Amino acid sequence: MKILITGSNGLLGQKIVKRCLKHAIPFVATSKGANRNPECPNDHYISLDLLQTDELHQLVLDQKPTAIIHTAALTNVDYCEDHPEECHQVNVISTKVLYEAAKSIHAHFELVSTDFVFDGENGPYKEEDTVNPLSVYAHSKVDAEHLLLTDPENYKNWSIARTIIVYGTGFGLSRSNMILWAMEALPKGELMKLVDDQFRAPTWADDLAYGCVEIVKRNQTGIFHLSGPKPRAIDQIVEEVGKALQLTDLKIETISSTTLNQAAKRPPRTGFDLSKAEKLLDYHPMDIQETIPLLQKELIHYR
Repeated sequence: MKILITGSNGLLGQKIVKRCLKHAIPFVATSKGANRNPECPNDHYISLDLLQTDELHQLVLDQKPTAIIHTAALTNVDYCEDHPEECHQVNVISTKVLYEAAKSIHAHFELVSTDFVFDGENGPYKEEDTVNPLSVYAHSKVDAEHLLLTDPENYKNWSIARTIIVYGTGFGLSRSNMILWAMEALPKGELMKLVDDQFRAPTWADDLAYGCVEIVKRNQTGIFHLSGPKPRAIDQIVEEVGKALQLTDLKIETISSTTLNQAAKRPPRTGFDLSKAEKLLDYHPMDIQETIPLLQKELIHYR
């Protein structure tokens, strides 16, 4: 086994690298620019720009991985709404190039996708439920999935790992995440304005990395839903963080998502049915309160 990881500087990418190191799984880590993860050996790292499609294909041919886990993507939903061509290039075209390269060497191709492929009217969702994207970002992910699902050559050695709001700690991350924001703001008594009309099941990055790697290790194919165990409204998610921190006076103001004037439309209620992943991957993710003490320890390490 040899795994090629795209987006290795990102949160999920770092956790997959960590898992490969822990379990002595050979890997090649790729991301744009320099290696920002000091725990990833530089001799395992190759700088890679997803927009350089010739380099993408050649890298796969040179490295000959048995599996590619494609975590790299443009995920800022509002940015994608305003930059649809760039979003398509990064999220769809790069997926096509990597998938075709994987096919040429008979490697497994795993695409990391999102709950936003659904419209949020009937969550929580099963893998076989009908997608209905609401935004440019969501459409790009549906288009990327479509490449695998409707392959004219009927190549079967692929998987899609859909997930929801990934959180955790890492090195040099370009974006924070909701849970870490709450862990910093709540103890200071800062006011947090949070929507109460969008429901998600946040996913601890370590759990997601476990699921992504297990798909490869267990030779599984098809679509898998990998998220946290329980959907909650955004304000309720932050309240769970407050409980875990044993705080009693939380400065939370609930607002409607319509007041945010966001460029991209979001699905109101997602969440996943995890029974397939539980059965085939032994996937049993931790809930928010269980992960907070682990995150507190990690924050010391990552500072």
